[in-house]
Amino acid sequence: MSLKRKIALTLSISFSLLFGIVLIIVYASFNDFRKEEFKERFERRLDFTTNFISKSKNFEQEAPIFFNENSDNILLNETILIFNSNKELIYSTIKDREVTWDKNLLKDLDQKKSIHREKAFPEVYAALRKINGENYYILTSAFDTNGQSKLDYLKYLLITAYITSTLLIGFFSYYFMGKFLRPLEDLNNEISEVTAHKLTTQIPVEHSNDEISILAKSFNTMIVRLNDVFQSQKDFTASASHEIRTPITRMAFQLENLIKLTQHSPETLSALKQMQKDVYQLSDLTNSLLLLTKFDKENIQSIYEEVRIDEVIFESFESVQKSYPNLKMDFLISENESEYDFLTIQGVQSLLDIVFINLLKNAAVYSEDSDAQVLITEDEKNLVVDIVSVGNTISEEEQSKLFDAFMRGNNSQHIAGSGLGLRIVKRILEYHGAEIRYSSPEKNLNKFSVIFNK
Repeated sequence: MSLKRKIALTLSISFSLLFGIVLIIVYASFNDFRKEEFKERFERRLDFTTNFISKSKNFEQEAPIFFNENSDNILLNETILIFNSNKELIYSTIKDREVTWDKNLLKDLDQKKSIHREKAFPEVYAALRKINGENYYILTSAFDTNGQSKLDYLKYLLITAYITSTLLIGFFSYYFMGKFLRPLEDLNNEISEVTAHKLTTQIPVEHSNDEISILAKSFNTMIVRLNDVFQSQKDFTASASHEIRTPITRMAFQLENLIKLTQHSPETLSALKQMQKDVYQLSDLTNSLLLLTKFDKENIQSIYEEVRIDEVIFESFESVQKSYPNLKMDFLISENESEYDFLTIQGVQSLLDIVFINLLKNAAVYSEDSDAQVLITEDEKNLVVDIVSVGNTISEEEQSKLFDAFMRGNNSQHIAGSGLGLRIVKRILEYHGAEIRYSSPEKNLNKFSVIFNK
């Protein structure tokens, strides 16, 4: 999940929880207010009734007319029961059904004087009043239809407001976070364009003191320092490789002349030939390093050319055979004929020469019979070159590190080498968007597969 979505989601959830709590408090407060208001209406009705009884000359005759005229002034659907001091019902507004009441409620009034049962349905408010020297028990019940209607309407409004506000805050949070984080996204896009060979690129910095501008300034400073270090390393590698070539070439020329002389003993001649192989190996390594400093993975495609892979293999074989004249190569092309069999790829021939020189040299050095079998297979998507040789295989533990720098397996303990050949091969193939794999399909059989994507 992107940072923009995380922030927007966090803000939305936080607002929703906080707003939900506020709405619950509002709903609960209004409900309490409704209850208190309804209780006050009960009390006003009780005072109204008490005042009527105290002023009435003939209560039983005047009561029906009075309550019929004033039944809906204060309470809705009200019922009034009036008892005398002996707790006998002397008046009821109920005319169409049998009148019932809670006798325990009347007993409780002797001690509490007033009782409000808000959880009853309908709500009940009872009180004991002394009027004109006599005790009267007055029971009033009613439905808070108006208050409950307002409460239901408020609940509907609060739920609607909650859902609408949550959706709006989610939308605006995502929208504004996108605007606020846009400079950071632009910075990320600029940084993604910077590579190891484009370290001179500077990130645009806005004239502000916010965190993003400070980050861009720090990044530009880091880029300058990295570029200095990288350029120094690249210049050193190129210069060293170039300077080493001259003495190596001189040594190789002198060794060739010495080997041509006939007065050497067999031991001396063998030592001179071994030295010549070491010098050739050092020369190949130096040439490889010098070539790699000229190219990089980002701009190498600009100098691609159409290369026939079979020609590269034959030229590499001829180059290796100068140092290893006993090397033999069995060259085969798959018989699966296809309209895509052109044996061509896009690449840099000088670098591809290094790839197959190293692979064929490995076959010459590590095989038992100095024989390399090369098979080319091509289809619509890939061109695969398999180089197979017979010899000691590489253990499964060592295979995972086979293409690491300075990696030398147990089968090369008594063979001279730098341990950089396969590492250079892998790097060059990565530059070409290709890959190399090692396998051992049979006992004492080594197989390197170079896979080019077409």
